[in-house]
Amino acid sequence: MTGGDPRQVIEAVWRIESARVIAGLARVVGDVGLAEELAQDALVLALERWPESGVPDNPGAWLMQTAKHRAIDLLRRRTRYDQKLVELGRDMETRQEAAEAELDDALDDHIGDDLLRLLFTACHPVLSTEGRLALTLRLLGGLTTAEIARAFLVPEPTVGQRISRAKRTLAERRVRIEMPAPGALAERLASVLEVVYLIFNEGYSATAGADWMRTSLCEEALRLGRLLAGLMPDEAEVHGLVALMEIQASRAAARTGPDGAAVTLLDQDRRLWDRLLIRRGLDALGRAEALGRLGPYGLQAAIAACHARAVSARDTDWERISALYLLLAHVAPSPVVELNRAVAVSMAYGPADGLEIVDRLVTERALANYPQLPAVRGDLLERLGRLGEAGEEFERAAAITRNERERALFTARLAAVRGAHAGGPDRADP
Repeated sequence: MTGGDPRQVIEAVWRIESARVIAGLARVVGDVGLAEELAQDALVLALERWPESGVPDNPGAWLMQTAKHRAIDLLRRRTRYDQKLVELGRDMETRQEAAEAELDDALDDHIGDDLLRLLFTACHPVLSTEGRLALTLRLLGGLTTAEIARAFLVPEPTVGQRISRAKRTLAERRVRIEMPAPGALAERLASVLEVVYLIFNEGYSATAGADWMRTSLCEEALRLGRLLAGLMPDEAEVHGLVALMEIQASRAAARTGPDGAAVTLLDQDRRLWDRLLIRRGLDALGRAEALGRLGPYGLQAAIAACHARAVSARDTDWERISALYLLLAHVAPSPVVELNRAVAVSMAYGPADGLEIVDRLVTERALANYPQLPAVRGDLLERLGRLGEAGEEFERAAAITRNERERALFTARLAAVRGAHAGGPDRADP
């Protein structure tokens, strides 16, 4: 690899290669934090040497080789390593050569297995959700602490503390860098999928700040999902999650207007949807379906596919979407699923039926600060002609949300409803 600013090249190489280097090292040294330190040492050397000597033809291999030598130096200093050498009864030179050959094999083989081990370790259930998110983005995404902080709109020291705490927890709890036992695989895989989708969701609908979307997080989650699908091709839910993210990501260009304002699904120009991502998503959904019964992510992907296949919002098969949400509510019940089902039911059978479901959710503590609940209720009330009540709901939604683009959307709906309400009394639904 030649040409370009060496530092920019180094950053790009690190983003691509760091996970592989850290994963290989972690299996050998048995400590995620130590593995990252060794890999970072290699990065520091690259930053020192490449601007003068030039970027090597195979920069990834250079980083791996340099990190490997650092690991060998470390192992030489370890007491148990020295004891092992004594037990082998070889002369020092022979023992060192044997150790280096063993480490070579460990770092060069089973790259896919190493990445899986690292992903499952970073998403281990002993860690907090925040810790899992930060550690996954750091170790497998190659993101800096500053980049993660910007993505989640939290102070950089907070992210640093989360990462440090996660590494310390793994070490104190003596979590092994390994794949879970077959009996624990389903539970641990669920944790991995949850982390990847949480990363995607924060990018797709930012919870706070001035941006409606943070596409870099969506791209990172998609990269992790595709990686996971390649490493675990027989897991239906992995393909279901990839399908869901591919199809949702296909709408990115249509989700904001020229001024950056949020555009809801029903108002989007579907000509802007990325047909390649839709095809990839439908293919992934097909693989999930072929592997067996769809799980929560597969069902959500099937719902997204209904939207993707429809030429317009009017042509959407809302009855099928309602049925899929009912099935999803059975497989993975949650107030948010019920709220989404209410929207689908309102589109299929009328706003009164949707409002009946929503009204059962208003006392749900889990939705107390969820702006979509009053927003959906406001939309249904507006469609029923109950404009005064609708305005109150949009006002409540605008007060709850922490995202500026979403607040502007709710405020605009509030103004429109109040303007219409000023023109006459509330009307009954025809």
